[in-house]
Amino acid sequence: MLELNAEFFAIAGPAVLFAGISKGGFGSGAAFAAAAILALVIDPRMALGVMLPLLMLIDVATLRPYWRRWSMPDARVLILGGVPGVALGAALYTVADADLFRLLIGGISVGFVIWQVAQARRWVRPFAERLPAWIGLLAGSIAGFTSFVSHAGGPPAAVYLLSQKLDKTQFQATTVLLFWAINIVKFVPYTFLGMFTAQTAQANLVLAPFALAGAWLGVKAHHLVPEWLFFRVTYVLLVVTGSKLIWDGLM
Repeated sequence: MLELNAEFFAIAGPAVLFAGISKGGFGSGAAFAAAAILALVIDPRMALGVMLPLLMLIDVATLRPYWRRWSMPDARVLILGGVPGVALGAALYTVADADLFRLLIGGISVGFVIWQVAQARRWVRPFAERLPAWIGLLAGSIAGFTSFVSHAGGPPAAVYLLSQKLDKTQFQATTVLLFWAINIVKFVPYTFLGMFTAQTAQANLVLAPFALAGAWLGVKAHHLVPEWLFFRVTYVLLVVTGSKLIWDGLM
């Protein structure tokens, strides 16, 4: 049962605003922090149901600023791979409990930070050559799965896209198009699995202005705010929330 009280909106409002900023300006990689934050205070599966319509609203709001600035061949490969990944996530949902989703969301959150630190410290070298399309299909499948279970499809997609040597804006535009498509695909199984309720719809209505404001701020911040500053704040949020979710899932 989702209680739409002051505590919920005090946490959900900033989280959704943050998701909008991430998707609007920084490649969607950290937008899933919002779902991780919500999963601290409500059932993680319900947190996913609350966030999906808001993420779709952000997708629509950010399509126009980046219209046709994406790499269509790369987006196509990732989308084709993403569909079976979403199907796998839906199959897992039918047999998993809330604690497994806490562990998945928490593990992906902490793993994302570890991966980013490893790249920054050059423990992991970026790919020297462009990855082939079959790797893009695999990355898309992983992105589809992690997007379904935690709205965290950004990291696997980024691994492939970064190897394609896209410029900053082309990379951002491609991720906007990719997750606009994947979120539409996710909406169908989310509906049949009962992840949308009257309470999540009410929450969406109240939180929609936060999503739109975040998307607008993200587009502006794309040209003004250093990426390192945004992601350092993100990493702290993800480590704290991810660790708490792992603890809760285990206990």
